[in-house]
Amino acid sequence: MSAIQTAARPESAQKVLSLYRQLLRQGNQFASYNFREYAKRRTRDAFRENKNVEDPRRIQELMQKGLRDLQMMKRQTVISQFYQLDRLVVEGGISGKDEAGHGETVRQKDTGWD
Repeated sequence: MSAIQTAARPESAQKVLSLYRQLLRQGNQFASYNFREYAKRRTRDAFRENKNVEDPRRIQELMQKGLRDLQMMKRQTVISQFYQLDRLVVEGGISGKDEAGHGETVRQKDTGWD
């Protein structure tokens, strides 16, 4: 390995780590629990899958793909915030709908056996 490759490697690793963190943070911005979890899982899986890539050209291609995905995710998170839904049970916290004027949470009736 030449001195140029050795010197460039920490900088490249820094950029990859930065992209990874940006993707995870952006994934947390989704309003929907399912989209949030999918984005985080997909990011982690993609980086684990390519952690042993050493070819500089392939690393550059993956970085470009990651940056495109980050830009797409930024657009999608903005759009997802326009369509907020009730929280899911797995998210914890209060669920249900707020009745106008009362300020208390009204539980939706469970379907099933009474």
